[in-house]
Amino acid sequence: MSDLFATIETPVTKYEQPLGLFINNEFVKGAKGQTFETINPSTEKGIVAIHEATEEDVDIAVAAARAAFEGSWRQVTPHERGRYLNKLADLMERDVDTLCAIEALDNGKAFTMANIDITNSIGCLRYYAGWADKIHGQTIDTNPETLTYTRHEPIGVCGQIIPWNFPLLMWSWKIGPAVATGNTVVLKTAEQTPLSALYTAKLVKEAGFPAGVINIISGFGRVAGAAISKHLDIDKVAFTGSTLVGRTILQDAAKSNLRKVTLELGGKSPNIIFDDADIDNAISWSNFGIFFNHGQCCAAGSRILVQEGIYDKFIARLKERTSQNKVGNPFEQDTFQGPQVSQLQFDRIMEYISHGKQAGATLAVGGERYGKEGYFIQPTVFTDVTTDMKIVQEEIFGPVVTVQKFKDEAEAIKLGNSTQYGLAAGIHTKNVNTAIRVSNALHAGTVWINSYNLISYQAPFGGFKQSGIGRELGSYALENYTQVKTVQYRLGDALFA
Repeated sequence: MSDLFATIETPVTKYEQPLGLFINNEFVKGAKGQTFETINPSTEKGIVAIHEATEEDVDIAVAAARAAFEGSWRQVTPHERGRYLNKLADLMERDVDTLCAIEALDNGKAFTMANIDITNSIGCLRYYAGWADKIHGQTIDTNPETLTYTRHEPIGVCGQIIPWNFPLLMWSWKIGPAVATGNTVVLKTAEQTPLSALYTAKLVKEAGFPAGVINIISGFGRVAGAAISKHLDIDKVAFTGSTLVGRTILQDAAKSNLRKVTLELGGKSPNIIFDDADIDNAISWSNFGIFFNHGQCCAAGSRILVQEGIYDKFIARLKERTSQNKVGNPFEQDTFQGPQVSQLQFDRIMEYISHGKQAGATLAVGGERYGKEGYFIQPTVFTDVTTDMKIVQEEIFGPVVTVQKFKDEAEAIKLGNSTQYGLAAGIHTKNVNTAIRVSNALHAGTVWINSYNLISYQAPFGGFKQSGIGRELGSYALENYTQVKTVQYRLGDALFA
């Protein structure tokens, strides 16, 4: 093992894992020589020690990104930017099994679920590769003697901070639109899950990206993340994570250079089941909506609202379906739910479960640790909850769902909108009018009808209320990484009187 690379063997593949900070197309040690260990959440044992970025390393990465933005990257045509992204996607597709194995090892997600993530990451990069040469402004008829037009120009150096629940998927959501529009990037991974992003950084260099365009650093939010958030030479910050940290990033922007900020934050999303729903379909999507990715999903359908006519039947069926979820080793073919990402997250979820019991909610399913090793938690269902309970109002970010009864459409909408969040929602009904009325009335950035958690990189994703600012994905994300310039060219010779 060298200081910058280590050989790692998984049940699927053996590969070379980069350990350093990826700055200016090279893997380097941190300026202070500090490292931290990344933990396998299935075994609670260390995997490898990763070089830790400090404020000094952020300065070095930002300087590299600035030099690239002001230098060679500005000369690269939009077509070439798209070609680089497509080449990166090709390399990720070549190494798809390795990337899935890294996600299963470092994050704990089931290998089969990781494959969905990586496939969508590749598709996302290709989607934005296609946009690279299709970003244009307008010509505006102001008067006969003036040519007026607009340009959509890159913002500059973008600081990006991603979470641990979808490591490589969030990487692609951030990198794709930023690079397609001509920006350069300094991206900090989550300290819990740095491995897949560092491996993909190796592919960035192989794809031929100029030095300094994409810089990937590993470190802690309170140090490296804060340095990005406050840096005076970063022109834009994109963050995915908790609402609490999002507020801090917004405050840092206001107190420093007033940089542009987009925030994709927390959620406590309602999943509404009407009496006329196809109950088999509703049960299947409700189970997927909350227990997908071990409940570690900002858009999780963590509040199931069921109309009173089918409530008892729904509860019985949900308990039966939940008990069928396979919890265990991420590398086993039939595993659906792996471990939570860390001891901290495990303890936090178990504390919420304790709160639910103490508040008088009925524990219908689960509520305990699964097994004796690893951060595994049983899929958990609470019934007989009230709107004011902590487990109903706060984001748990784990395999825990509450189920409430409602009488009619008006009450469903009231309950659906009864938290500070507004990221997503689900509606299950056979009545088209009901579906449209309720989806229009819910304060949510995404509404799924007769499905749940179907996120497409072609469609915008983001939140209302305290679930964020701005949109990721789709053509809407391009607006986050460009600024509009108006140019007025005077054609006539007449002087201003």
